[in-house]
Amino acid sequence: MDILATGQELIANLGLGFSTAALPINLGFCFVGVLLGTLIGVLPGIGPTATIAMLLPITFNFEPATSLIMLAGIYYGAQYGGSTTAILINLPGESSSAVTAIDGYQMAKQGRAGPALATAALGSFFAGSVATVLIALFAPPLTEVALKFGPAEYFSLMMLGLVASVALASGSVLKALAMVVLGLLLGLVGSDVNTGAQRFTMGFLELADGLNFVAVAVGVFGIAEILRNLENETDREVMVKKVTNLWPSKEDFKAMVAPVLRGTALGSVLGILPGGGAVLSSFAAYTVEKRISKTPERFGKGAIEGVAAPESANNAGAQTSFIPMLTLGIPANPVMALMIGAMIIQGIQPGPNVASEKPELFWGLIASMWVGNLMLVLLNLPLIGLWVRLLTVPYTMLFPAILAFCAIGVYSVNSNAFDLFAVAAFGLLGYVLVKLECEPAPLLLGFVLGPMLEENLRRAMTISRGDPSVFVTRPLSATLLVLAVLVLVVTFLPSVRAKRDEVFQEDA
Repeated sequence: MDILATGQELIANLGLGFSTAALPINLGFCFVGVLLGTLIGVLPGIGPTATIAMLLPITFNFEPATSLIMLAGIYYGAQYGGSTTAILINLPGESSSAVTAIDGYQMAKQGRAGPALATAALGSFFAGSVATVLIALFAPPLTEVALKFGPAEYFSLMMLGLVASVALASGSVLKALAMVVLGLLLGLVGSDVNTGAQRFTMGFLELADGLNFVAVAVGVFGIAEILRNLENETDREVMVKKVTNLWPSKEDFKAMVAPVLRGTALGSVLGILPGGGAVLSSFAAYTVEKRISKTPERFGKGAIEGVAAPESANNAGAQTSFIPMLTLGIPANPVMALMIGAMIIQGIQPGPNVASEKPELFWGLIASMWVGNLMLVLLNLPLIGLWVRLLTVPYTMLFPAILAFCAIGVYSVNSNAFDLFAVAAFGLLGYVLVKLECEPAPLLLGFVLGPMLEENLRRAMTISRGDPSVFVTRPLSATLLVLAVLVLVVTFLPSVRAKRDEVFQEDA
């Protein structure tokens, strides 16, 4: 009886979601989002994080559901677009498509660019659809559990999330840990949560409310990415001018079914982990396929499994990363941190109350993912010729427009020239971090979670009258803290560090 009632409730919620997603304005901006996502995925060196950071200001005047639907479309659309450049020019438009380039480019060189692109698109569509079903099924019960969390549990959960983001970040563990700490410190700038006293403002009144989230995100990701790409700009040779024989053969379909299923399952699980998401999912899926294959020597020489598995995994991982953001208000990656920023800007407090207080937003976003994935298949395959032509545009012609768009967008948030100086400063910081091989993603997660971490820490201490044992005497809080410590200890083990370096070596 309970299962029947739950099923009826799920159908009713999905009905509400599709009625929201089907509104003309939401359909229009969903299309704009997936089109922009594909475009920035195709053009190497821009990326969804920088693009969403740049577009945040223009969403302020939208309805909350409309803005989040568009921003989400950019994110999972970029996963689709990234495979195009990976296959055609051996240059991943997205870091999650780096593995796709290994076999995808070899297929293109063998005259099989069409089947490779179709495999990426169809695998991505299937994985995205399945992951959206998982969000619809598991988000509501997780929300119910999250409503029982107190300040101590939220503090411990955020600690676990930050530690996991360190463990799953590429590069040095110590550097990732340093980035989290730097992000937490930047989050302290502004006014004290309880007393209202200013701290770390260095006498600037503009910092009284803290650092502008958009300025930090655009600087660290957008401006730093522009500087890095100008430094590394090279001529790009497109493998094929015209893609033919787009549809995979019967043998191709037989070879890709199992890898797509395995990649979808793996990506769906890893996407939920903080710091995991699309990148780790694609690398893990490729490694699994190569290890279980009876002919591993084919990998790296044009194996269709080497395209199907990582493309399915990165799209499934991109979609399920919405689960912790929607249910707990915890970002699994920098894009989810930006989505939380968009919700806060819209006056919505991220967390489990969103499902009950804003059901049309919660379910409308989930339903829009089905719509967006369908749009992406219809967009990507017919427009491959257009994407091929876009790849010939020199980056030196693109970056001035991107830079101007960044400046206009950031200024429009508060009409404050100080924010432009902040963007420039964080742009230089981001570039320095890149040169020092420090991944900026943990910094943004620390910056977003910092104020929430502090607020829950102080609330828990106030409720317990200053007794810190509240974090270990409450069973769920203690369990989460123990998990965080275990994850950190395991990450520093020599064997685990060696394995971690092996997984991410292709991304370097």
